[in-house]
Amino acid sequence: MTNAVSPIRCQWAQGHVLLAHYHDHEWGVPEPDGQALWEKLMLDGFQAGLSWLTVLKKRDAFREAFEGFDPERVARFTERDIERLLGNAGIIRSRAKIEATIGNARAFLRMHERGEEFAGFCWSMVDSRPIQNAPPVPTQTPLSAAFSKALKARGFRFAGPTIVHAWMQATGMVNDHAPDCHRRQVIAAMGENAIICRS
Repeated sequence: MTNAVSPIRCQWAQGHVLLAHYHDHEWGVPEPDGQALWEKLMLDGFQAGLSWLTVLKKRDAFREAFEGFDPERVARFTERDIERLLGNAGIIRSRAKIEATIGNARAFLRMHERGEEFAGFCWSMVDSRPIQNAPPVPTQTPLSAAFSKALKARGFRFAGPTIVHAWMQATGMVNDHAPDCHRRQVIAAMGENAIICRS
């Protein structure tokens, strides 16, 4: 009996089952839901300076600690909640990142109060269609810098160009799968005729 041949994956996704599963089922899939987009941006902010594997291992604990990443609930967090989160060994315990997440929930809600829906805003940055990037894969781009500037103008923190580009990759706004990766063409097909959101 022969063993099944493992599919070719992006290099970063090799070496751990959690990374492989995330790569094969989530990374690069166009995300149309505003709250899910916000959650993933928050997790990318927590990942800054650490490995994505660390975040994946703690994702369930993050979701529990931040009440399902519901911006309305997170926006109401107080200093008592911050202290609770700082005592939670299941998450990344950075006061700056925790406070930024609370502030970012309030920024998200302010956008909605002004009639600016988060998913529509995000996808308008790529004209509502995923961008098919050619290698080599950058860590940031002029687009991610412009996106970062737009987010910061709306009150977001921990949303620099590198974080934003990683988030755009994760949520399918750009397809940065390697040319020989088994997911490259699958993701490209998802974006060929897609109009994800209109602002």
